[in-house]
Amino acid sequence: MLIPFLSIIIPAHNEEKRLPNTLEQVFTFLKKQSYSAEVIVVENGSTDRTFEIAAEFIERHPNLIVLHEEGRGKGNALRRGMLTAKGEYRFICDADLSMPIEDLGKFLPPALSGFDVAIGSREALGAVRYNEPLYRHLGGRAINMVIQLLILPGLQDTQCGFKCFHAPAAEKLFRQQTLTGWAFDIELLYLARRQKMKIQEVPIRWYFDADSKVNAVRDALHMIIDILRIHANALRGKYERKP
Repeated sequence: MLIPFLSIIIPAHNEEKRLPNTLEQVFTFLKKQSYSAEVIVVENGSTDRTFEIAAEFIERHPNLIVLHEEGRGKGNALRRGMLTAKGEYRFICDADLSMPIEDLGKFLPPALSGFDVAIGSREALGAVRYNEPLYRHLGGRAINMVIQLLILPGLQDTQCGFKCFHAPAAEKLFRQQTLTGWAFDIELLYLARRQKMKIQEVPIRWYFDADSKVNAVRDALHMIIDILRIHANALRGKYERKP
């Protein structure tokens, strides 16, 4: 079977309103590219028609895979999608498409090479934020300061929803992943650093979405608990075990 150059994985929880427009934009973009690609939508825990709406696109786009994941949590959805994917590069794309899909090229060769994990950054030199309220920006920076202090020093934006993994790194990291909530990517980046993988921040254009499901206070508390859990896992040798 032909191995695609790129896999785009879209986690989708109650995304019946935003997902159709996102898929249209993604497939329009891919038609203009010279490389082969697949798109994987992973629906989990939805109470609306997210799965059915995504499946309707398969008739027009045979390179689309739609999965239903029983396990709750964005981390569960992405692990299922990443380990189903076959692409040489595997790109996480949030369903709100707050980053223009055209910026995806910044994460791939020849624009970027020699990396294991490339993370979209709203803070790296050249990044631009649009329409973000000041309170959200300050809250996000405060959360990042805590993340840098407790576990990932030097990474300016670990929580941006757009990340690209080289296939060998994806296969290894997502099989070691234990967290399924919002802090799953902190664990993945922690594991990548432990294994001396090359992590690169990529400046992106980012548009604030008023319908975002992020709750700064609630999610910050959950992240701190999960960071402590990551350190506990490491002390117990949990990450040393074969996945």
